[in-house]
Amino acid sequence: MGWSEFALAFVVFLLSHSVPVRAPVKPWLVARVGPAAFAAGYSVLSLVVLAWLIKAAGDAPFVPLWAWAPWQAMVPLAVMLLVCLLLCHALGRPNPFSFGGARTVPFDPARPGVVRLTRHPLLLALALWAAAHLVPNGDLAHVILFGVFAGFAGLGGRIIDRRKQREMGPDWHEARAQVALSPLSQALGQTVTLPRLGAAVALWLALIAAHPWVLGVSPLP
Repeated sequence: MGWSEFALAFVVFLLSHSVPVRAPVKPWLVARVGPAAFAAGYSVLSLVVLAWLIKAAGDAPFVPLWAWAPWQAMVPLAVMLLVCLLLCHALGRPNPFSFGGARTVPFDPARPGVVRLTRHPLLLALALWAAAHLVPNGDLAHVILFGVFAGFAGLGGRIIDRRKQREMGPDWHEARAQVALSPLSQALGQTVTLPRLGAAVALWLALIAAHPWVLGVSPLP
């Protein structure tokens, strides 16, 4: 299908990430299936559509924009370790400023962890993933794909900031100011643990191993 499949996959991706989370769709779905089932279903849907979108980009007509060189493969390989570190140190921890944080424990501004580095660690991870994969994928379809993801991550942070400010009111500014007072080295020292470091390295190695099977391309130089 060429460009038409790529365009269709992009439209479905955007709709699948906007419609289910909008009011009144999300409250209606959560009321019927429960928050856990909604989160699980939304996650599965997102991964399936993302896999289709990446495959469609690979199947689109090849229009080179810059030449490939062996060193370019090292860029995503190195950056993805940082992405895995961000993911493993953001998931499961409370974060009132963004999505993806745990809601079962209260957030302590004096011990913000990775939130001291960025209010949106998952969006930062997405931006790094996209920017790193731009380097060795210098064809038009992949430049569009990863460029849109990088832009989405940057714009998404501003959108979430505005929404959280409306929801939290003055508490948003107060919590942000308290987080800024926490020394960066102390905050990261509180959150960086050997289990999370081990999980990040394990995830990184798992992604390297799964890459050829899932996407048909080895990430190794």
